[in-house]
Amino acid sequence: MAGLSKSSSHQERVSATLDNLEITPTDVKARLDSGEKLVLIDVREPWEHQLCRIEGATLVPLGSLAASLQTLPDVDEVICYCHHGMRSLDAAAWLRFQGIEKAKSLAGGIERWSVEIDPNVPRY
Repeated sequence: MAGLSKSSSHQERVSATLDNLEITPTDVKARLDSGEKLVLIDVREPWEHQLCRIEGATLVPLGSLAASLQTLPDVDEVICYCHHGMRSLDAAAWLRFQGIEKAKSLAGGIERWSVEIDPNVPRY
C-alpha cells in the first residue's frame, strides 16, 4: 500500500503542476490591453513564424526550447503558442517542470487568435 500512496502523491503533484495550463486568446488580449507586459513565446518553426505571428512574441522553436531556457526572460509567467495549441501545451508543461510555475499555453494557438482576436493575422 505504501507504493500506491507514493504513486498517488506523485500523480497529485503532477496534476497540481499542470492545473490551469491553458489561457484563452480573449484573456491574453485583455491582459495585453490592460498594459501587462506578457512574455509571449512562439514555439513554432521559423517558416511558420514568417507566415504570421502575434506582435511582440519571441520565436523559440520547441526543438530548441531546452537549449534556450537560460536565455528566456527572468519572469514568473510566459505564454507559449503554436499553430493549434498542441506544441505549446508540451512547451508550457515542460517549462513548469523547469520551475516557471505560471507557464501557460494559448488555447487553440495562433489559429484561434486569428479567428477570435485579430483577423489580420493570416491563417494557414
